[in-house]
Amino acid sequence: MSSITFSKMGLAVNSDFFKFTYRFGRPNHIYQIHNCESGIRSGCASWHPNLNKLYKKKRTAPCIASISKIKRIAPHAAASSSSFSPAPEQLLDATTKQKKKRIAGIDQDELLDPKLLADPDSCFCEFEGVHIHHKVYDAEAQSHNSLQSQAISQLPQGTKKIGFPMILLHGFGASVFSWNRVMKPLAEVTGSKVVAFDRPAFGLTSRVFPFQHPTPDAENKKPLNPYCTAFSVLATLYFVDFLAAEKAILVGHSAGSIVAVNSYFEAPERVAALILVAPAILAPLLAQKVDKGNPLGRNDQTETDALNLINIFKPFLKLYMVLSIFIKYIAQAIMQAAKGMANMLHSLYKKVLSATLRSAFGVMLVRMLIDKFGIAAIRSAWYNSKEVDGHILDGYTKPLRAKGWDRALVEFTAAILIDNESEAKPPLTKRLHEISCPVLIVTGDTDRIVPAWNAERLSRAIPGSTLEVVKNCGHLPHEEKVEEFVSIVARFLQSSFGCSEEMSMQAAI
Repeated sequence: MSSITFSKMGLAVNSDFFKFTYRFGRPNHIYQIHNCESGIRSGCASWHPNLNKLYKKKRTAPCIASISKIKRIAPHAAASSSSFSPAPEQLLDATTKQKKKRIAGIDQDELLDPKLLADPDSCFCEFEGVHIHHKVYDAEAQSHNSLQSQAISQLPQGTKKIGFPMILLHGFGASVFSWNRVMKPLAEVTGSKVVAFDRPAFGLTSRVFPFQHPTPDAENKKPLNPYCTAFSVLATLYFVDFLAAEKAILVGHSAGSIVAVNSYFEAPERVAALILVAPAILAPLLAQKVDKGNPLGRNDQTETDALNLINIFKPFLKLYMVLSIFIKYIAQAIMQAAKGMANMLHSLYKKVLSATLRSAFGVMLVRMLIDKFGIAAIRSAWYNSKEVDGHILDGYTKPLRAKGWDRALVEFTAAILIDNESEAKPPLTKRLHEISCPVLIVTGDTDRIVPAWNAERLSRAIPGSTLEVVKNCGHLPHEEKVEEFVSIVARFLQSSFGCSEEMSMQAAI
């Protein structure tokens, strides 16, 4: 139903039914004018002088002609008339379209397939039905580049030929773009290939959703959710094979450190070393060391008095022990029943949370949060927010042009919050002491997202790990302090795998 509204005069024209609704200046006087054919003065000019003015101003308006019938209607009837006001669905649709126009400065009217947003050096490979966007830099293939050759000559001698390729894992909200400045230098440091890939829900990796509705002929095997941590771990190990290497050095930034460490525990024989940059792994609280011989600091006289008290109250202690055992069994029975109830409630909670997150409300919430805090989060990750120029903002917001980015981000969030697979394994923080490969932890001293003290605690929890704190640096050492970051990595690799000149001479003798 189409209509034309003259807002200044209060006249709405419904061209489908040739019906006019005119609202006078008086609050309770609304009139509908029916069966208009030609001319406006003949029937209604006398009702209100504004109609005469309207005729003079809108002389060329269609269907404003002789009016044969004028009817007074109630205000509530006029309000409910579709000729007077648009339907609620139309208003909601218009509001939704207006909100969808721009998110974090990115136009949302025409979203594209991720492959159409690819860079000239972008590559895609398919893994478990997901087209993973990645970039590869091969030091050997670029060995003729004079500038790179000059840069590598300034690095420590022991780091020229480490021999292990490197896999870079970005953090939450980032992509391959965040590694652009260090891929070539790191490739020169290792003397091998360096690959960075976009994890599902980020960058230009395809957004897929068929895992929620498995086909009946799938042998009752539930497909792996591409947005869960386990999928990223398998994708990381896939790239180790992709590089035709037995082992690789895993570099994880922020949430990417979780993927790197989990990849180590999944296949420790495939990981040569771990480099954790601003790791978003909550470090465990370490207990203070105490003297095992005298944990409470008691003297011999105090211990003698305690033994005398025990002898005096020995009969009461026996009764207490019997009652304690009885109470213990009752408590265990109660706890078992409560545990069953807790598991049921926890399962119900997860189902409700999953349904809420995956609803239209969840998508709307994600879009609102990205629009309101996305740019601010990028700036806060830097020590000096003034260094965040248009090129950096374009690189981080480019994935918002890809189809399904909002729904994929919702799925990623749901997979993190509702992770049933991780419940079957010990918490990551309780396994850190099992890491035996070389580990480097790099953090900025003014990191506002993952504080430096967390990295310090993490280094104490991982035996033999090396901690490096970059001064005047925020959450992105590999972007803010490129030269210093590469130098730190080079020294670490030299001490872990390099062979100094003195050692080479001794081996020759």
